[in-house]
Amino acid sequence: MSFSKCLTLKNMNPCLKKIEYAVRGPLVIRAAEIEKELKEGKKKPFNRVIRANLGDCHAVGQVPITFFRQIIALIAYPGLLSDPNFPKDAKERAKSILNGCRGSSVGSYPDSSGFEIVRRHCAEYIENRDGIPADWQNIIIGNGAKDVIKAVMELLISEINGKKAGVMTPIPQYPLYSAAISKFNMHMIGYYLDEATNWSLNVSELERAVNEAKEYCEPRAIVVINPGNPTGQVLTRKNIEEIIKFAHKENLFILADEVYQHNIYDANSKFFSFKKVLMEMGPPYNQMELASFMSCSKGYMGECGLRGGYCEITNLDPEVQKILIKSISAMFCPNNIGQAVLDCVVNPLKKGDPSYELFEKEKNFILDSLKERAKMVYEGFNACEGMSCNVVQGAMYAFPQIKMPPRAVEKAKSLNQCPSVFYCFQLLEQTGVCVVPGAGFGQVEGTYHFRTTILPQPEELKHMLNIFKTFHEKFLAEYK
Repeated sequence: MSFSKCLTLKNMNPCLKKIEYAVRGPLVIRAAEIEKELKEGKKKPFNRVIRANLGDCHAVGQVPITFFRQIIALIAYPGLLSDPNFPKDAKERAKSILNGCRGSSVGSYPDSSGFEIVRRHCAEYIENRDGIPADWQNIIIGNGAKDVIKAVMELLISEINGKKAGVMTPIPQYPLYSAAISKFNMHMIGYYLDEATNWSLNVSELERAVNEAKEYCEPRAIVVINPGNPTGQVLTRKNIEEIIKFAHKENLFILADEVYQHNIYDANSKFFSFKKVLMEMGPPYNQMELASFMSCSKGYMGECGLRGGYCEITNLDPEVQKILIKSISAMFCPNNIGQAVLDCVVNPLKKGDPSYELFEKEKNFILDSLKERAKMVYEGFNACEGMSCNVVQGAMYAFPQIKMPPRAVEKAKSLNQCPSVFYCFQLLEQTGVCVVPGAGFGQVEGTYHFRTTILPQPEELKHMLNIFKTFHEKFLAEYK
């Protein structure tokens, strides 16, 4: 008896086939294969893979914050609450979180939007940050920021006048957005950041992008990543005001990805939340719809694997908000460990608490080290002939441009590869350094980039930059 699959590439959801996610794409898969080959004893011109492809702080040596891990231990095994080795403030925090859990166990289901106590602390954190009131009932906690970003984006899926919903997305962009737009069968409206002015955002470029897109889609939202990923820039308040005015004119929902708000390194840069600026601009701007996102995966915390993040909804139609909550209830609830860590971030220790001094010491050490590494990366890449890198004002990445020799471009095209992909594969195979090709984030046609994190520890980062310089000089010499 013959048998055929009911689900094949031909009849599966076509939107899923369009998804690409560069930070975990073919080059990263090859890096994992090389690591296995090294373990098996295969000879390479290097002895280890240096991973600079992901913003995964702990994977490259960052030490977790002690207080956070004490909380995790206490809530996971409450028997430790009687252990004299744990400080009083950690025990009190753990008890407050356990009191919010059904059955006083982190193994129980939380409410779909998260623990009320953590949502209230998120609102207090926002109020303290912005000086603007925040309602805890407008806070939704997710398994990292990604869950809630996608939940909000789903609200926008609707054909209007026979056209798909369009979402304005920065180029370069974090591939989460292009992947979600493909999955939801929406239209991506790319607007280019200006590399010549440290990846600033020009309103004239927003207008070009939205006007050209109206033929193909119905523009409904604009994504802004601040501080920037992969570009590392921090928007000025003036720039944020211009974006808000543009969004008001075009009646766009603003999606503000602000997960790197703790990561500001440049002395001349300052983080302003979209909510703060929007509210302080007054009518009619303070009535606009906005969703802002924050995560404990970045900042000084780097707790990527614990998956804790929140969204604050501003000025959403109450009936639409009910649908959003219902949709979330049907799809997921945030994990309790991630919520506990998020609570430590948004309700930080205060002076006088037993754990405060150690917490501040660890936090400041991490942020000071990241600031040092941001400078190292900027100076290191600009010291390479045929390479330029903007100042890393914030976030955890740099997006250097490579001046590719024509022969290298021709070689890449003969292999049916984008030149930035070709460059990064050559780098990986010859040196073991894994970065992500600029093609995975989007780049101006005829320019070639790669994204690297600044996360490897200082000595490892110095080693990586030296490897890069040697490789790059050899590459240029080979293809001149």
